[in-house]
Amino acid sequence: MATRQLSSRLDQVQPYALGLFRIVLGLLFACHGARSLFGVLGAEAAGGTAPTGAWPGWYAAVIELAAGILVLIGLGTRAAAFVASGAMAYAYFTVHQTEALFPIQNGGEGAAVYSWAFLLLVFTGPGALALDRLFAARGNANDSAKRDEPTAVAA
Repeated sequence: MATRQLSSRLDQVQPYALGLFRIVLGLLFACHGARSLFGVLGAEAAGGTAPTGAWPGWYAAVIELAAGILVLIGLGTRAAAFVASGAMAYAYFTVHQTEALFPIQNGGEGAAVYSWAFLLLVFTGPGALALDRLFAARGNANDSAKRDEPTAVAA
């Protein structure tokens, strides 16, 4: 009985836990991109900024910043998470996998975890506290209002 109650309560807060996960993940990813693009948040220790237009570093940083912000605010979450997941998978296989087989051996834990975490958001959606849900609710309200309007009948 107690297990069922706990499970029920956890199910009730699941969208908020998922929303918090999305917010933290997006913030961390955006910070990573900002560090590489603008030289903030410890860029000196990480090797400085990516030269503008340099492949793949600068483009990866732009994806990190843009996708991170979109995931953070929950706007276009699934699409942004899909792009971010792909970017991290690319980073893992082109940068880290060439050094050793396992992430613990090749320093690719971050890229691997980001890739899988963003892939999870592709399938789960943004959770609570997302602009996607706000716009979807507003769209549903507009659709309902249109259905409730009387239609003119041609004579």
